[in-house]
Formats: sequence, structure tokens, C-alpha cells
Amino acid sequence: MATPRLISCVLALATLSALGACSTGGLSPSGGEPRISGVAGGDGAAPTGGGTPGGGQGPAALTPEAYKSELETRRKPMTDAISSLAGARGVKALDQRVGKAEDTLNGAADALAALTPPDAVRTQHEAYVSSLRDFTTELGTTAGKVGARDLCTSSAVLTDLDDSLAALDEAGQALESAGDYPADVVEVKAGDRKNRRLGNGTFVRKGGSFNGRSSLEIDNGGSLDAVVTVMRGGSKVLSVYVRKKAKFKIRNVRDGNYKIYFTHGTDWDGKNRAFTRDCSFEKFEKTVKFKTTYTATQILWHDWRITLHAISGGNARTAPVDPDDFPG
Repeated sequence: MATPRLISCVLALATLSALGACSTGGLSPSGGEPRISGVAGGDGAAPTGGGTPGGGQGPAALTPEAYKSELETRRKPMTDAISSLAGARGVKALDQRVGKAEDTLNGAADALAALTPPDAVRTQHEAYVSSLRDFTTELGTTAGKVGARDLCTSSAVLTDLDDSLAALDEAGQALESAGDYPADVVEVKAGDRKNRRLGNGTFVRKGGSFNGRSSLEIDNGGSLDAVVTVMRGGSKVLSVYVRKKAKFKIRNVRDGNYKIYFTHGTDWDGKNRAFTRDCSFEKFEKTVKFKTTYTATQILWHDWRITLHAISGGNARTAPVDPDDFPG
């Protein structure tokens, strides 16, 4: 009968593992307590070294050469995006380039924030990434202003970004001088905020001959200065500056059918022939016709008067114009 007891003892050991020694006279463990200890998934050995979760060492710092390479990879796209923004011509192009610059610099900030720079420039690196973050935040705000036509030219955008642009320039130069690292991405300068105006009745553009009998009087009773452009067919006949709350009469207009466009705004940029802020673009829907009629006893002609602001009883509708289609 010893064999069954031995078999029972072996089975008990297999089931109870390290619960104690098995007696040859029965199945009850003798001595010890029924407990098991160990490491789940391991071999039961205690850890011999290394960090604990959340308390280990971070990734090793990049070598100066590797860090320079990471900066250089991102420097040109950032520099190009800012320079492209500064060179935008037209409101729609400006809107697109502000958005592209925001995306480009935000992506670069994310990538650089994930790096572990050499210890010697850790402070400068963190300041640089922070300046990139601040600049992209300002770009987002500025994009909204461009979309609302509060800002209409690249010079106005740069002026609006002046403080954050200067901070980014300073942070980039500090990192660059700390170890010849390629981080200076600002190659443009912001100008001061301006309020340039032309004299009332100043011709921005004047072409062709004025030897007719008709006249065109322009009444700008609005709160912003305006530039009125007169088109005959596909040709620009003239563009004239009319100040707010002022009038101007164009004399000796030749016979023909004319389309009249006008833009309102603040701060006239003569080089780009555009208002830099608060801009709008419109046209009169109807064509203005000038015609001289000769009879045996008299000469008859048309004189026109237009207002650039809403008036009671007005009979000429205006319509907005895509900035790219405005005859500047």
C-alpha cells in the first residue's frame, strides 16, 4: 500500500508547489504557511538594477553634430515660410502663406521639443522652442485678421507680428552663438505701423486722353479713404484717391462705357498700390455710359455722380470683388 501513498504525495507536491514537505503517511503539508511569492512573468528572482517606472533616466543627449543636423533639417523650411509670407502680393496669397507658415513652424516646434539637446545648450534650446510656440500662436491670430481684411499686405502682417518675430530672432541668435547652431530663421524686418494718405484728388494712375465734355463726380461720405478705378473695356483709364468725407470731380471724360471699381482702407502703400489695413473691394454693377449728342442748335452730354457710401434713394447697386480680380 506504500505505492498509492507515494503517488498521492507526488500529486500533492505538483499541486501545492512550495507549501511544505509531504509526509509519507498522508496528504497534509507539515510546517510552513500556504503562500507563494514571486514576480509575475519573471523567473522569481528579485530585480537587480535599473530604474523604476517613472523614475528612470531619460534618453541620452544628442551629440553637438547630431543636434546641428536636426536644426539644419528644419531651418530652411522655416526660413522659407517666413520669407514667403513677407513677399506675398495680394490678400489671397497673403492668407495662404500665413497659414502655411503657421503649419511649418508649428511642426518644427513639435519636432524640436522632442529632442534632447547637448547639456551645454539646454536652456537656449528650451527658450528657442518656446519662442517658436509663441510665434505660431501669433500667426494663428494674424491669420484671422487677414481673413477679416483687418490686415491686407505683408508689411502690415509683419508689423502685427513684430514682438513675437523679434523674440524668435533673439532666441535663434542666442542658440546659434552658443555653439554655432543653425537656428536663426528670421531674415525679414518688421516696420512701424503707418497711416499714409494721399491728397484728395491725387491720381494714382492716369492714362489716355481727357478731351471729352462729360464729368464724373465722386462723393466719399464714408469713414475710410478710397481709391476709385475707372475701366474702359479691359483698359484702366484712371485711378484717383478720394479721402473720407470728401468729393472729387473728374472732368473732360471721353464718350464710352465705363466700369467703376473702388477700394476702401487705411494706410495707402503707394509702392504696392494698396491699403495695408481695413481693406474692402467693390464695384458698381451697372456700366456708366458717357455720350455726347450734337444737334443743329445744341450739344448734349452726360454727367454722372456716384457715392461710395449708402444713401437714401440710391439707385446704383454695388457688389464685392475678389481681391485678385480688382484692377489695382
